[in-house]
Amino acid sequence: MARYCSAMAAYHDDLRFAHVLADAADAQTMERFKALDLKVETKPDMTPVSEADKAAEELIRSQLQRARPRDAVLGEEFGSEGTGPRRWVIDPIDGTKNYVRGVPVWATLIALMERGAGGDRPVVGVVSAPALGRRWWAAEGLGAYSGRSLSSATRLHVSKVAELGDASFAYSSLSGWEERGKLPGFLDLTRACWRTRGYGDFWPYMMVAEGSVDICAEPELSLWDMAANAVIVQEAGGRFTGLDGVPGPNSGDAAASNGLLHGAMLDYLRP
Repeated sequence: MARYCSAMAAYHDDLRFAHVLADAADAQTMERFKALDLKVETKPDMTPVSEADKAAEELIRSQLQRARPRDAVLGEEFGSEGTGPRRWVIDPIDGTKNYVRGVPVWATLIALMERGAGGDRPVVGVVSAPALGRRWWAAEGLGAYSGRSLSSATRLHVSKVAELGDASFAYSSLSGWEERGKLPGFLDLTRACWRTRGYGDFWPYMMVAEGSVDICAEPELSLWDMAANAVIVQEAGGRFTGLDGVPGPNSGDAAASNGLLHGAMLDYLRP
């Protein structure tokens, strides 16, 4: 018990530090949001990357190096650095396509993953969407919250909807499901649900955590897209797995729910 309480206290400190990182990234990304001279390049995978993506990740990495020099880092723009049982996972701008077009639905995702007997798991997560004026966060054993600061926050709880026919389902795009041969099952799931909306990126996971959406899924993602989202959904009382049903953000795809609908959703989407 003492060891568990000690871990919770450590995660609280890491959560506070993650907020500091998010504050710094918010200032950096908002300064360049909608800038007429914003420089945008195309990466080898044909996705865009802006100067703001790179600058935000460099800023976060520099602060991590000063404050957590023993921790490893994985980021979307500059890859993996360091080894060890603790690893920070960063997506400097989740929703870059929105960012470069002036759409305010984008966020900085910061997670801390810790190695255990069952593999790496996210224990701290912050999702900060400054253009929306929203921030969500969680730490293992401490619950999930949304608000403007640690001292001004509302605790999050998933919904209690128990039937797909009453459920709101959020997703990203149709093309991803089609490319992976999963479009028929996906479409069948949309027909089984009460309501569907294509929000995309981090937002549907935060809506699941808030209880305003009941299920969401995406067919292809990277670890930095999922790690922060996973711990927030789980600490709000929901479930976060791959489409294969394996818990956590390590499957390369994602399904999140209030828990009550998880099995029914996966019946349509499972490989």
